Amino acid sequence: MQSDALRFWIFVLVSLVAFAAILRFATRHRTQRPRAATVIATAAIVVVGGMTFAKYGHNLGLPWWIYYTAPALATLLLPPIVFRLRGRELAWYLGLAFLSSPVIHVAFSFLLGWKEYMPFIPVPAWWDVLGR
Repeated sequence: MQSDALRFWIFVLVSLVAFAAILRFATRHRTQRPRAATVIATAAIVVVGGMTFAKYGHNLGLPWWIYYTAPALATLLLPPIVFRLRGRELAWYLGLAFLSSPVIHVAFSFLLGWKEYMPFIPVPAWWDVLGR
């Protein structure tokens, strides 16, 4: 069994890759694409910073509305400001950014039985569905 710390950093890595891909996808029609370093730096602040704040904010006893709201605000505000997202770019970004967390949660919960990413959304593991 993996340690909680290893699982956390696996969640962070998968989320970071997904978020960077979302930023690249949302800005795909630009004639001058955002620099990879800017995409990675923004994704790192939002994902690594946000997930670390949420995990340790929870562990330190902060109210849920702080340790969930601060990362959500970073997700909502930072990339649209940094990349000056407008119109379709903003719509794609917001839709995919908010869908990515539940999709990652469902995948990890169903495939590996790891339920700590979004523990308030119950998803059985595949072996529970099959009755094993």
